Amino acid sequence: MEHGSIITQARREDALVLTKQGLVSKSSPKKPRGRNIFKALFCCFGAQHVGQSSSSTELSAYKEEANTIAKSDLLQCLQYQFYQIPGTCLLPEVTEEDQGRICVVIDLDETLVHSSFKPINNADFIVPVEIEGTTHQVYVLKRPYVDEFLRRMGELFECVLFTASLAKYADPVTDLLDRCGVFRARLFRESCVFHQGCYVKDLSRLGRDLRKTLILDNSPASYIFHPENAVPVQSWFDDMADTELLNLIPPLFPREAAQPNKSKQGPSLWTRASLESLSAFWSPVSACVRGRR
Repeated sequence: MEHGSIITQARREDALVLTKQGLVSKSSPKKPRGRNIFKALFCCFGAQHVGQSSSSTELSAYKEEANTIAKSDLLQCLQYQFYQIPGTCLLPEVTEEDQGRICVVIDLDETLVHSSFKPINNADFIVPVEIEGTTHQVYVLKRPYVDEFLRRMGELFECVLFTASLAKYADPVTDLLDRCGVFRARLFRESCVFHQGCYVKDLSRLGRDLRKTLILDNSPASYIFHPENAVPVQSWFDDMADTELLNLIPPLFPREAAQPNKSKQGPSLWTRASLESLSAFWSPVSACVRGRR
């Protein structure tokens, strides 16, 4: 097994292309980005489920396309349907502490850390990984402000780590990275859907309300099934002046806005004030992903 098959990473040249194309915004240390992703919780997430076609022409075209689907895609479809069966969700039931909280899925490599099998002088962690009977050292760099970012996200959301890398590497790295236990669950490559040569993180398999689920990831391929739920993150390799995570940290809100609202009408839900506050902070997904501004 090759090194590259253990860790799923973006390449520098690919990251530069994505930035130029506008798929991922480049953060500035002087001017934090305005973010309004939680506006999706009021409008954009309503488009999660594709409605049935009202046009007989469209329906015919759909049937024709379905009839020509490749065997590999058909197999993937069957696998996808299996995961929609009740009781097959990737995540356990929501804990009492997280009732009413938004679920935020967070990527690992090039989003929170960068890892290399080549020695790095200033590595934050060195993790041994066994490959075919031989132990190799993986050198891990923490992205600037990752500790502050995780701490704040853990205060506000139900955080889930979801990486396309193998658990034998990602699990020990997360042990060292997440000292405070921010992540309620960890999902690895085996939880991804292999689609057209890419490991896709299918949010519909989590067992959470898609209208209250977001994914922060540097790879557009990872959230290709649910681009409406994505907050694109610029890939990070070794720039210690990077401020991407700092700009993503939600600001401090009044206690009543930052805590779930327990009303007599139902279970704990985020107050409208808190969602609107976040809406004013996190911007929508780029026009290149959504197809509109």
